[in-house]
Amino acid sequence: MRIAQLANFVGPTSGGMKHAVDALGAGYVASGAERLLVIPGSRDARVSTAHGDVVQLRAPRVGGGYRLLVEPWRVIEALEEFGPTSVEVSDKTTLLPVAGWARRNGVRSVLFSHERLDAMLALRTRRTTTSVVSIGALNRILVRRFDAIVVTSRYALGEFATPATRVGTPIHRVPLGVDTDTFHPAGPAHDADVLRLVHLGRLSREKSPHLAVATAVELHRRGVPLRMDVYGDGPHRGELEQLAGTAPVFFHGHVASREHLAARVARADVALSVCPAETFGLAVLEALASGTPVVTADVGGARELVDGSSGDWAAPNASALADAVLRVADRPRALTRAGARRRAELFPWSRTVDAMLAVHAASDDLDRRACPA
Repeated sequence: MRIAQLANFVGPTSGGMKHAVDALGAGYVASGAERLLVIPGSRDARVSTAHGDVVQLRAPRVGGGYRLLVEPWRVIEALEEFGPTSVEVSDKTTLLPVAGWARRNGVRSVLFSHERLDAMLALRTRRTTTSVVSIGALNRILVRRFDAIVVTSRYALGEFATPATRVGTPIHRVPLGVDTDTFHPAGPAHDADVLRLVHLGRLSREKSPHLAVATAVELHRRGVPLRMDVYGDGPHRGELEQLAGTAPVFFHGHVASREHLAARVARADVALSVCPAETFGLAVLEALASGTPVVTADVGGARELVDGSSGDWAAPNASALADAVLRVADRPRALTRAGARRRAELFPWSRTVDAMLAVHAASDDLDRRACPA
């Protein structure tokens, strides 16, 4: 099997999906597949790695310092040289012509849908109706162009279920995984009288960091002794610092070392991952693997990762989420930390890789193998 991964999201703080693509690529190669990764960059380059060749194509900057491939024919040139049997596309716009090329050349095409565009644009523009109409039209095109659609949660499935069923395009739910060796529990290293909160993620509106900070501010207003550490950067950091005001919220920016980040997360009492439009939530799994229980919104894909032993959930408003944080804090710490770790262990990357290989090979019965209960 020869798998080409097209990842159109490279930027200064590319986080969750970059790690997901890397983990999948490593798993593909370990299984015996040949793998090519195509990404945007500042210049054309090609490098051979232990996990296959990486082709970087010159691409312009877009918002937030990210780069976007806008010349699909150059991607197709790289594909023609590699000769894939299957193409995995993590982009719904500028790389759409690749699906047409694949169909004409007898190459399988898989769309890896890592976000719900309707919900993301609604958060960005605050125009729900417009987002639903425009994204609905795009989704009807996507399900006709690709041979298979992969989503990571039941919530994400909702965006494609109806149009995919109408045209007979298979859609598969394949949860992502977590590196339980890098992210693991550690002993407490702080005053037990102070509630330590943590938030991981890009500081942009579609990730709802404002809601996480507002939750900490609400707890501070109630007189709860706390400290919240925010790891990540993005265009709305200034707004968030103003929102935090005098509350003990500390912004650390992007942490490049996964090991350092894991150690900091493991020392927190509760992780806040509260975006109601999150299609999965790699940061949720990383916190759980670190033994840190998670509070999340009661809607969205992240909610599907948390059960009663590993955290709590509430309506996406600061008051309700603050109540959920206090419920978790009132539980025996040893039990919640053990429950969080057990939950994360249900999501090994090996399960994700096996399911994706089956999608690329057009195998059946995928959801049963990919999805933990």
